[in-house]
Amino acid sequence: MPQKRQITPKKIIKYMAHMDKPVTIREICKYFGLKERKKVQEILTDLEKQGKIIQISSQRYGLLRKMNLVVGHLSYHPDGYGFVIPEGERKRDIFIKPKHLKRAMHGDRVVVRLDKHRRGKLAEGEIVRILERKNKYIVGVFETDGQVGFLIPEEQRFATEIVIPLSWAKKAGSGQMVVAEIVRFPSLHRGALAKVVEVLGDESLVSTQAQIVTYKYSLPQSFPESALKEAEEAATQSVSIPVCQTGRDGRRDLRRLIFFTIDGEKAKDFDDAVGIKKEKGSYRLYVSIAHVAHYVPPESALDKEAFLRGNSVYFPDQVLPMLPFPLSQGICSLNPKQDRLTITVEMRFTQEGELVSYDIYESVIQSKARLTYSQVQSFLDNREPVVKSKRILHTLQLMAELAQILRERRMKRGSLDFDLPEPKVMLDLLGHTTDIIRAERLFSHRIIEEFMIVANETVAMHLTEKGWPMVYRVHDKPTGEKVVAFTKLVETLGYSFPLKKEYTPIDFQKLLEAVKGTSHEFLVNRLLLRSLKQARYSSYNIGHFGLASDCYTHFTSPIRRYADLVVHRILKKQLRHEKPKGKLIKNLESICEYISERERIAMEAEREIVDRLRVQFMTNKIGEEYDGVISGVTGFGFFVELDSVFVEGLVRLSSLHDDYYFFDQRAFTLTGKRTRQSFRLGDKVRVRVIDVKPHRREIELHLLKKYQISSSL
Repeated sequence: MPQKRQITPKKIIKYMAHMDKPVTIREICKYFGLKERKKVQEILTDLEKQGKIIQISSQRYGLLRKMNLVVGHLSYHPDGYGFVIPEGERKRDIFIKPKHLKRAMHGDRVVVRLDKHRRGKLAEGEIVRILERKNKYIVGVFETDGQVGFLIPEEQRFATEIVIPLSWAKKAGSGQMVVAEIVRFPSLHRGALAKVVEVLGDESLVSTQAQIVTYKYSLPQSFPESALKEAEEAATQSVSIPVCQTGRDGRRDLRRLIFFTIDGEKAKDFDDAVGIKKEKGSYRLYVSIAHVAHYVPPESALDKEAFLRGNSVYFPDQVLPMLPFPLSQGICSLNPKQDRLTITVEMRFTQEGELVSYDIYESVIQSKARLTYSQVQSFLDNREPVVKSKRILHTLQLMAELAQILRERRMKRGSLDFDLPEPKVMLDLLGHTTDIIRAERLFSHRIIEEFMIVANETVAMHLTEKGWPMVYRVHDKPTGEKVVAFTKLVETLGYSFPLKKEYTPIDFQKLLEAVKGTSHEFLVNRLLLRSLKQARYSSYNIGHFGLASDCYTHFTSPIRRYADLVVHRILKKQLRHEKPKGKLIKNLESICEYISERERIAMEAEREIVDRLRVQFMTNKIGEEYDGVISGVTGFGFFVELDSVFVEGLVRLSSLHDDYYFFDQRAFTLTGKRTRQSFRLGDKVRVRVIDVKPHRREIELHLLKKYQISSSL
C-alpha cells in the first residue's frame, strides 16, 4: 500500500510533470496514498483557475506547457479578430482568427492552443477555454424596438450582441446611456443576456463620467460592514504614547519639533510630514510617515479590503480610497494640531547632499500646519507669505536649500527628470468641466519629491542590508523595439541618439538636457516616457533605472498604496527585532504582482476619466480654432496637441485635399507627392474643431495652416 504523503499544489504539478500523459484524480490519489478525493479536487480546480493545468474531456488533467497551450488575455479588434497577450515570460502576442474566438469577449482570460503549422513569425492560435470573464458590467446605449431591448456597448471592442429584456431595463428609454450587468455570457449556442443596473444622467457631469469609469474597471465603490466597523473602532482610539527618548522601546516624542505637511489644495489624506534642522556643516532631515500598520492588522477585514483595492484611485471630483475615511482622512492622516503615530526616517546630510548617517524609529508627532504647494511657492518667490510663523518660514528656507542640493546630486548620477505637465480639470459648482489646463510643476513640488525619494532609498537600503524580505520598486532597463522606434523618432527631430546594446540613465538624461527649453521639449519627454518600461513592484531587487537608484522602495504613502503598508509592516518587525512570518515571505512575489496590476488599473482609470472629460469639454467647441503642435504621425493622419487647452485631436489624411500624401514609416512624416509639403513631429499648425464623438472619445480637427517656423536645435 502506498505511503500517505502530504498533498500540495506544488507536489501535484511536480508529479504531473514527470508523467508522460494526462492523469486522473484516482491516479493522483493512488500515487500520494490518499483516500479523500475532495482535497485533491479543490487543488486541481484552483490550479485550473490559475491556468497551470486543464481538464480534458476524459476527466483527465494535463499541464498546459506539455499540451502546447498558453494562458493570456484577449484583446479584441472591432474588425472581428483578436490577439491574446500571454501571461508570464512569453512575449509575442498570439493572433486569433474570428472563427477561433469561441465567443470570448475583450479582456477575458483564456487558454489558447498554438497552431504549430503557422506561417511566418506571427503566432496563431485557437481559444479552447475561457478561464475568467473580465467584464461583469458594460456601459453602453440602450435601444429597443418595443419588444426587446439591446445594449450597444460604448467600447467598440465588445462586438457581441447583448439582449436586455424590457422587464430588466429599469425604464431606460432608447438612446439613454446605461450600465448593464451581464447575467449570461455568450456561448456557442446562445447570445449574451444583461440587465440594466443604472440609468446614467447628464454625460457632461464629472460625476457621471466617474460612474462610467468606476463600473468599467470594476472599482470597489463601498466597504464591507466588517471593514467599516474596524475603521470606526480604530478611529476612536486615543493616541497612546509609550515614549522613550532612547528609541529602544516605545516611541520617540517629536511633538516639539516643527513638522508640517505640504500637499495639493484639494488633498485630505496626509501621509507625510517633514521637518529639518541646520547643524554645523550638515542638515538633519526628518520624514515622518503615518503609521497605518498600527491601525490595520494583517488578515483583518480592513487589510483584506485594502489588498483587494491595492491603492486609492483619484478622480477630479472624488477619491475611491484604499482605506475608509475614518482612517484615510482621520486617525491615520497627519492633520494639523493633532497628535499622530508615525514612523520617522531621520537623515543627516553634508552640505554636498551626501547621506552620512540615519536612524529609523517609531514616533509621535504633531503637524504644526497644513501647507499647500502654492503657499510654499509664494514664499519661495519672495511674495507675501500666507503663513505668518517665522519658525515655519525659516524651516521652509532650509528645506529649499537641501532639496536643491539633493536634486543636483541625483541628476549627477543620471536620474531622469521628466518635465511633463499633468492635466488639471477645472470644474464649476455643478460638476461641469470649465477648462483643462496644464498643471504647473513648482519647486515646492520638487522639495517633497526629493525628500520622499531619499526616505524611500534609505528604508530600502536599511532593510536590504539587514537581510529582510522586501517589496522593491523596480524599473527595468529599456530594451527592444520601443527604444529602436524612439531613436528613429528623435532623429526626425534633428537630434542624434545612436542605438546601443545597453543604455545608462545618463544617455537619456543628456538627450533631455539637449531638448530643454526648445519647442521639442514636451514631445521628446513624452516619447521617451512611452518608450521606457513601466515601473513595478518585485520581491527581487534589480534597481530603478529611471531614478538611477540601486535600491528603491515605496514607503511614504501607506494611506493610499498597499505596497507601502507591506513595507511598513516589514520595517516594524525589524525595528522590534521580530521575525517575519513565513507566510509573508512565501507570498511576497505574488503580492507584488497583484499590487502592480492594481496600480496599472488605477492609472488607466485615472487617465481615462480625464480623456473623457477632455472630449466632453470639446463638444461645444466645434468651429473654434486653435494653435497646436503635431504630437503623433500615422498612416491615417496626424495628432495635434492644442496650446490653449490641454487636449489632443486628429487631422485625418482624407481631409488633406491639396495633395496625395504618403507616410514615411522611418521618418514618421507625411509628405505630399506634388508639393513635397511634409508634416512631422513638433511642427506647429493651426486647426479647427470640426467633429467630436464622445462615445468614441474622438476629436476631429481640420488643418487651416502649417506655420513655417524653423526651430533652432
